[in-house]
Amino acid sequence: IWTLALVVIVLPLSAASVPHAQAATDPPHLAFLGVRLQNDNEKLEPTTDAERNRIAALAKQFTSAVASSGTYTITSVTADIQSQIASGQAVGNCGGCEAESGKQLHADRVAWITVQKVSNLILNMNLYVADPATDKLTFVKSVDIRGNTDESWSRSLKYLLDNYFFAQKS
Repeated sequence: IWTLALVVIVLPLSAASVPHAQAATDPPHLAFLGVRLQNDNEKLEPTTDAERNRIAALAKQFTSAVASSGTYTITSVTADIQSQIASGQAVGNCGGCEAESGKQLHADRVAWITVQKVSNLILNMNLYVADPATDKLTFVKSVDIRGNTDESWSRSLKYLLDNYFFAQKS
């Protein structure tokens, strides 16, 4: 009788601890702070509507790929943070605003992308991830792009994600 009673008491306690175990294995939260185009020749080759559209497409591609990978849970960036980003110095050049944004959003990591346009033939895409708690970069990778097209931008991000970001050892 005592053995049976013990089993009845232990099983509910074990079942009650399962959600805590699942919570411990949830992926960390990542706040994506956006894509910035650094156009080195803005006066000679102004930023085009096509490039602005590529920036939006790249942001969507990044968040969709990361979310579907299960590597991170994407944390929504609030309107207040978006406003701060838009009105302040550029993410990546703001002296720690990325970490502050991550702290405000309760994110485990923050990420952003820069695309440097040297010309319509030569571009460079950089992916950065930082730990808001330490304000230290945890991931930085870059790829060169040849050609300023929707396809070249999309393939470059896919390459960065598949060959570096998702392949990294945690």
